Amino acid sequence: MTDPGVASEERRQNPEIRARFLEVYEVLKPFFDPANVWAGHAHEYLAYRALHERFPQMSPQEVQILVEAARRVFSHGRQPAA
Repeated sequence: MTDPGVASEERRQNPEIRARFLEVYEVLKPFFDPANVWAGHAHEYLAYRALHERFPQMSPQEVQILVEAARRVFSHGRQPAA
């Protein structure tokens, strides 16, 4: 059993996604910006399309993971860690 007070090893299973996150976050920022709403709705659905067009080599699962991660970072008012 692991000690909760001790930092555990890396949990991420796909380090390529993590390495690409900063670049992806910059592409997705406008889609989560509250100033860019239409009829009170964010443009999150367009984020999936934009990311797939910018990175066609990514699988749909990778696109979903990155969009969700970016949404969480943005919704908490944070910037991604380098």
